[in-house]
Parts: sequence; structure tokens; C-alpha cells
Amino acid sequence: QVQLVESGGGLVQAGGSLRLSCAASGGTFRNSDMGWFRQVPGKEREFVASLSWTGTVKAYADSVKGRFTISRDNAKNTVYLQMNSLKPEDTAVYYCAARSSGGYNLVSAYSNWGQGTQVTVSS
Repeated sequence: QVQLVESGGGLVQAGGSLRLSCAASGGTFRNSDMGWFRQVPGKEREFVASLSWTGTVKAYADSVKGRFTISRDNAKNTVYLQMNSLKPEDTAVYYCAARSSGGYNLVSAYSNWGQGTQVTVSS
């Protein structure tokens, strides 16, 4: 089973950038499709981006398309989320996860989750 640890969150002004990292250990990270989700208190966790294990198939939520980029380095067992042109509405706890089965944008498709990293965007 893959263990995941996110890092890179913080406080940034609107228009700024952050790069989140998700380090994996154990399991079969290199054969796992990976996803980023985010959650605001009182709301459901929502899909942000996903990336196939080959690194060739990417998907993004409409709200982040053109601003966020997901990537991976299988040699380092790490998946990244580059976030540019950040907006206050991007404020959330961001989670990475490994997909087991099901739709790439569904929370239920992911069985391994990190503990999350807080991203706060000030206006």
C-alpha cells in the first residue's frame, strides 16, 4: 500500500504561485495513477487534477485549467502540482491520492490518501 505525504502548502497573495509535492513510499507508486483533490471546511472534497502512471494522460477541473499543472517524477516517487495565478477561491487543504479503480475525478476511485497540506491565498 502506498503511503503519501504532501508538502509545499502555505500562504500566498492572489496571483502568486506554489508548488505542492506528494512523496510516496511503499506500494507501487510507479504503476499508480495519481490525483490531487482539495477540500474547504464544510464542503465536499473536490477533484483538482489527475495524472496517469505513464505521465501521459492528464485531466483538470475546469476551475484550475490553464493555471495548474500536474506532473510526476517516478524516479523520485513524487507527484507535483504547480499552481500559478492563484485566487482566493483556491484556498483549501490539498490532498494527493493514488487511484485504485473508478473514474479519475471521483473521490471514491482513490484508496490511498495523504494527510493534506493547507494552501491559503489572500486577496
